[in-house]
Amino acid sequence: MAGVGDASDANSINIAMIKRLFLRSYGRSIISRVAQSLLLILLLVIFNFFLIHIAPGDPVYYLAGQSGDEQYYAEIRAKFGLDQPFLTQLWVYLSSVLRGDLGYSLSHQQPVIAVIAARVPATLTLVVPAVIIAALVGIVLGVESARRRNSAFDKLVNAFALLGHSLPSFSIGLLLLLLFALQLNLLPALGTVSARGDLTGFAYVADFLSHLALPCLTLVIVQLAQVLRLTRTEMINVLEENYVTAARAKGLGERRVLYVHALRNALIPVVTVIGSDLGMLLSGAVLVETVFAYPGLGRLMLEAIAARDYPVLLGLLITTSAGVALANFVTDTIYPLLDPRIR
Repeated sequence: MAGVGDASDANSINIAMIKRLFLRSYGRSIISRVAQSLLLILLLVIFNFFLIHIAPGDPVYYLAGQSGDEQYYAEIRAKFGLDQPFLTQLWVYLSSVLRGDLGYSLSHQQPVIAVIAARVPATLTLVVPAVIIAALVGIVLGVESARRRNSAFDKLVNAFALLGHSLPSFSIGLLLLLLFALQLNLLPALGTVSARGDLTGFAYVADFLSHLALPCLTLVIVQLAQVLRLTRTEMINVLEENYVTAARAKGLGERRVLYVHALRNALIPVVTVIGSDLGMLLSGAVLVETVFAYPGLGRLMLEAIAARDYPVLLGLLITTSAGVALANFVTDTIYPLLDPRIR
């Protein structure tokens, strides 16, 4: 009996040691990932700062017009620090960013953080539901398509995925706008709320959701096609593995085999794609927001490009970089939950 107790104690000690080593390694991995993300964002800021400043066009002419004299232009450049050498401007900007100051918008005449923060809720309201719906529906359709491979259902789903993947987002948006807004007159075409400003309560929410429907549906179709095709491909490969055959031989139900055993191993590349897409879309779905006149970060980026508003452009690029880094970090933390072997 003493030997059995000693073995049990030894096993408990070994398990506790393994847990401590895993947590320590996992913590170091997170710290390393955060450091890499911060370094990547810094390099992207420097690269984008250089890229924007060598682009043709001068923001001074947008601010002061084309009819000013050279003295007036020089005063504007001095006011916004545009007369300084490139490296000096870069150093001043990086110092400000490290202090949490993204600069002052040339066209909006207010801090860049305030300009971007005003558009973030609209973009999140559009992008997050679209990605969630596309992920859930795309995974289910991908699994069912792989299960019914070469059937009529599979061919129909593949045709939809190919169409959604081939058409650019602005084309899908225009088609939906023509059909549901102009022809059927079921949904509003532009903006986020109706021109009349007397709506409150449930009427306001319903009006907002009706304006959100078309741009959100456009993003859903684009993202759904990608998630669906990738899920189907991965599931077809996983369903040929021996452990799936063994699970079926044990008499497990088909749904459990598909959604518990097979899907977990097929989800890693799908989660990677969803995470990277979410990070990119957090900067704003530029074309979709333009088609539907949606006041998000994507439309703000186009306005900043047209106005040569360098601080806003750089602020948006930092936001994009941070969003992509955050999305990749979250997906990295999800991997061990899907596949214990990664731990």
